[in-house]
Amino acid sequence: MSVGIIDAYFVGQLGASELAAISFIFPVITALQSLGVGVMVGINSVVSRALGEGDDERALARANLGMALGLVAGLALGLSLFLLRQPLFELMQAEDDVLPLIDDYMAPYALGFPLMMTMMGMNGVLRGQGAAKANTAVLIVYSIANWILDPLLITGMFGIEGFGVAGAAYATIGGWAIAICVAFWLLGRYNLPFKPAAMTACNWKTQLGAIGRVAGPAAFTNSINPAGLAILTSFLAAESQAAVAGFGAGGRLQSFAVVPLLALSGSIGAIVGQNWGAGQHDRARLALWQAGLFAIGYGLAAALVLYSARGWFAGLFSEDAQVLDATVAYLAISVWGYAGYGVLIVVNGALNAIDRASTALALSITRVLLVMVPIAWFARAILGTQAVYIAELAANLLGGLAAAAIAWWVLWRGADTDAEASVQRA
Repeated sequence: MSVGIIDAYFVGQLGASELAAISFIFPVITALQSLGVGVMVGINSVVSRALGEGDDERALARANLGMALGLVAGLALGLSLFLLRQPLFELMQAEDDVLPLIDDYMAPYALGFPLMMTMMGMNGVLRGQGAAKANTAVLIVYSIANWILDPLLITGMFGIEGFGVAGAAYATIGGWAIAICVAFWLLGRYNLPFKPAAMTACNWKTQLGAIGRVAGPAAFTNSINPAGLAILTSFLAAESQAAVAGFGAGGRLQSFAVVPLLALSGSIGAIVGQNWGAGQHDRARLALWQAGLFAIGYGLAAALVLYSARGWFAGLFSEDAQVLDATVAYLAISVWGYAGYGVLIVVNGALNAIDRASTALALSITRVLLVMVPIAWFARAILGTQAVYIAELAANLLGGLAAAAIAWWVLWRGADTDAEASVQRA
């Protein structure tokens, strides 16, 4: 997430149009990256459950199939994105002077996208076997590489001429490539290395089906929120370019602020998955309960910080008065939904881990299509741009409450009911 902040900082120095361009891009690439997170979550889920059941051979086969799936999915998605990039942003109502800037970024990004999916597949294998430090190392290497390349490739330094908005895409692709090299090396130091021969010792259809049952819904679960934000961006585009730029800058701050919550939602999968697979349901429940409490506490604390210093944060990205006003207005409202959003994504991580990915997907779709988008659509005639901010806040708060109720129903009441039924059958 720091990559998004650094990108916005250096691109914002180029001008308001360039900042608006990456504000249009932000929800789209977040949705695409969320598909990668879904693949990672799917691999994490099936690998952790196989290890919890004591089947190391099946875990190795699933790990390597998962990495191969990440690469193939990346190739397909990257090609589709390259071909559809212009109609997509025209649909989002990007203005004519912004569209060429968007294309400068999206063309190389689409061609490099398979690298991101490959990196996510490897991280899924590392997470599934509890190699949290190794997973962290891969992401830190990617981030640091991007931090170093951004000023060189966007604005230019040391006599090197920058590429403008396109430079942000080149920096991201370079970070992915370096991170993949590190991931290959780290995999060899753990119990589930990159070993393509392991794929021949299993039933591909069965194992890919196991991964797909979680990865497919999890990918859409993670991408539905940024897809909703893309719709909100199109609503704001009808208001002004400054509103889009402010929304994009605020969104990148939000993405960085909720990093601990995203990390928690990712790590809860391995913990719940291994304990659930081993029949230790009480430990899985305790982990989820504590994670939920942390999400509420941290979400409120992060909201207070951003709200209190919203003017200073807004000034990091632009000196344009209209953009500043839009960013401040967004942060004044949206931040109070962080706690609910944290509960939502933590519960989704647990549901994915116990093979209830379809439930997590239904929750996310309902939150976006029945709450976020309708509120923004119907209220914008009265409230203008604030309708979008209120819609996001309502979606996060109601989504968090619904997630907590579903977690209780599935992991507490539902699991206890299943156990009683098994005893009666016996």
